[in-house]
Amino acid sequence: MIPLFNVLHCLVYPALRPYSSFHRLGKMGALDWNKVVHQHQGWRLISCIWLHAGLIHLVVNMLSLLFIGIRLEQQFGFVRIGAIYLLSGFGGSVMSALFLRNNYISVGASGALFGLLGSMLSELLMNWTIYSNKVAAIITLLFIIAINVAIGILPHADNFAHIGGFLTGFLLGFVLLARPQFGWLERSELPHTNQPPKYKPYQYVLWVVALVLLLVGFTLSLVMLFKGKNGNDGCHWCHYLNCVPTSRWKCDT
Repeated sequence: MIPLFNVLHCLVYPALRPYSSFHRLGKMGALDWNKVVHQHQGWRLISCIWLHAGLIHLVVNMLSLLFIGIRLEQQFGFVRIGAIYLLSGFGGSVMSALFLRNNYISVGASGALFGLLGSMLSELLMNWTIYSNKVAAIITLLFIIAINVAIGILPHADNFAHIGGFLTGFLLGFVLLARPQFGWLERSELPHTNQPPKYKPYQYVLWVVALVLLLVGFTLSLVMLFKGKNGNDGCHWCHYLNCVPTSRWKCDT
């Protein structure tokens, strides 16, 4: 079900595009590189997450959120999953603005949704020892992620928002979704001196590395963005991550 909803999201958005009022979306807070950088409207990096190109776009995103987020929220609570959702949406917006610049006006929650997918993957890796069907779970999740990223290379789908949101959510999963090691809760009533450590050493290492990468990544990205840097200048092939031209379509604006 999850890939289906995201496939629909990427397919219906181009169909809606000719009928959407981009001028109106811009007034409501859509992501516009020129306004973010030159008019100091950084709030658009957040506001664009809540805007959609039409009713179908909104419904598909809400259904995707329902199917992706419900299990995570039940297990980890509203606060942590809400933080991952918001920060992933922000990370997706930053990456989109860095690489697409003034070619597009971007709206939608795709970056935040991909952040939840990324956090599901890192949560599985972070809490590896407590799962029984590890291989099946990780293969299934990687397959879902690969399909969604591949769909993002279609024209008009903002795959940079997808990738930026995914990377942000992936790192946040290591920071926010660590579980106590297997058996710790059952033995937590033992005297303090006999209690096993709550987390395994690799969990602490992943937590520190992910937190450092998050802070460094956000800092560098925001500095580059507000200095007007173009992310494509340092990566001449990165535009293919957003759209791959074929005989059936072009990737022009």
